[in-house]
Amino acid sequence: MGTDTRAPRREPAPDGLLIVDKPGGWTSHDVVAKVRYLAATRKVGHAGTLDPMATGVLVLGIGRATKLLTFLVGCDKSYAATIRLGASTVTDDAEGEITEATPVDLQPGALEAAVAGLTGEIQQVPSAVSAIKIDGVRSYARVRGGETVALAARPITVSRFEIRDRRSVEADGIPMLDVDVEVDVSSGTYVRALARDLGAALGVGGHLTALRRTRVGAFTIDVAHPLSDLETHGPGELPIQPLDATAQAFTRRTLTADEARAIGYGQRVPSAQPGRREPVAAVGPDGRFVAMLDESGPRAKPHVVFAPAAS
Repeated sequence: MGTDTRAPRREPAPDGLLIVDKPGGWTSHDVVAKVRYLAATRKVGHAGTLDPMATGVLVLGIGRATKLLTFLVGCDKSYAATIRLGASTVTDDAEGEITEATPVDLQPGALEAAVAGLTGEIQQVPSAVSAIKIDGVRSYARVRGGETVALAARPITVSRFEIRDRRSVEADGIPMLDVDVEVDVSSGTYVRALARDLGAALGVGGHLTALRRTRVGAFTIDVAHPLSDLETHGPGELPIQPLDATAQAFTRRTLTADEARAIGYGQRVPSAQPGRREPVAAVGPDGRFVAMLDESGPRAKPHVVFAPAAS
């Protein structure tokens, strides 16, 4: 008989969340594919796409924690960005072809006024080069196919839009202005579209030249691990936040033993705060992450159950 030269099967990484600092030039799917290899499991997903040019916080779910991703996608997010005023592009960022360039000579206070107009609850038209589907086809695919795409405006919230620095620059002999900003935004906000709309409000055009996501919900850049640092880790050595610990990222409710048992069987229990809109992380008296609950009605029902009923 021949010798079996196949590598021994690796034990997969434990269930939990891995917070990665995505490098520039990688797609979010590239990172998922890499972590699938490192974690020795196909069961890896992410909680919100970052454009290839962007860096920063990418929340990955591994194993059973992939069931949490749908709840994390809806979290508020924070970004640090650089907006170039004076040029519009097809993609609203530096990767697209410039469609119009205008010399920038702003009046005092004009930039601050335009930023204020894009703060709060506003309507935003997403960037045409986006993953939004139109009749089953991604918007970016339609644009690349030569179509003119007009997406509908949608409500978003920009809770903070802060100017951190500004620099006069010149591109192709045209004076422009680079503006460093920090923003806190609701889920579904396109920072590229904020750059476009800021330029439009000032009459000079604008696009994004740099983007770094610094927060997704409770997860900040301080706890994100550079992908390059994970290369030498085995599946059991990855800095994964255990499933039970991830409940801290949500509004929590501690269940009684009887409630935890009922939820473990998929049954309903009385809501602690009927009418609550956001999902709730239900934790058992022993600290186990039992389930994500829907408390919108008088009786809470599990969205997804993590801990089976105790025997």
